[in-house]
Amino acid sequence: MTAIGKCIWRLAHGRSLELGDKGWLMAIVNVTPDSFSDGGDHETAARAIEHALACVEDGAVIIDIGGESTRPGAAPVTEDIEKARILPVIDAIAKRSDALISVDTYRAATARAAIEAGAHIINDVWAAQREPAIADVAAQTGAGLCLMHSGRERQKLDDVIEDQRFFLERSLAICAAAGVAREHIVLDPGFGFAKETAEENFALMARFEELASLGLPLLAGTSRKRFLGTATGRDARDRDVATAATTAILRLMGASLFRVHNVAINRDALAVADAMLAARQKPGVEHGA
Repeated sequence: MTAIGKCIWRLAHGRSLELGDKGWLMAIVNVTPDSFSDGGDHETAARAIEHALACVEDGAVIIDIGGESTRPGAAPVTEDIEKARILPVIDAIAKRSDALISVDTYRAATARAAIEAGAHIINDVWAAQREPAIADVAAQTGAGLCLMHSGRERQKLDDVIEDQRFFLERSLAICAAAGVAREHIVLDPGFGFAKETAEENFALMARFEELASLGLPLLAGTSRKRFLGTATGRDARDRDVATAATTAILRLMGASLFRVHNVAINRDALAVADAMLAARQKPGVEHGA
């Protein structure tokens, strides 16, 4: 098990989140008709808001709101459609809840509008490499920034961890040039994003502790991913137990944040992992006393 260092993740609107002693859940709210496991479930603003507030009741500290599916082969949407889907949801949640709000977008203009509507975090699946101006938005607004590794549209390095470093260090250089302080940044290794086989995803899990060398907090997004279906034989909507297993495992291996569909089951898995980490910190436990 990895010792998880304490730090403060700085976010927009003067908010922050302490990372270290406790893992935190980020609830997925896709305001889309075509996301891979919940497309259409929360397509209207009213349904998305209701679901988001229920996730907060279940234990989510962050609500991650997206208006464009990132599944392989999904049709892109325009910036105007993306904004029309997500901004009313962000505005309503900001007014009705104290939860932290994340916007799942790679577009700088959408990110800026979302922060203005009340969001605290930008979650970019292209890690500031599709639209580097998103790093400028983060620097100017003080938003938290999740940089996710992806192997899409490029040739990956053969070694799974070396490719993580290669890609994410480029993103960190973009952010440094824009003036984003490291205390605002979290890294996501991007399970399922051009990791084409179950073996590659499980290899990334098995070596997850090596990502600590990047020196930043880590977010894990395994929820209902295809590699869990390969391991269990279950369809996407039936992979929440498998997801919870990865939440516990990756917490013990150093992850601080977990992006999930089913908050309640992952809350329990995380509570057990946190209790085990706390017990290990007691004198003598490590040596079997």
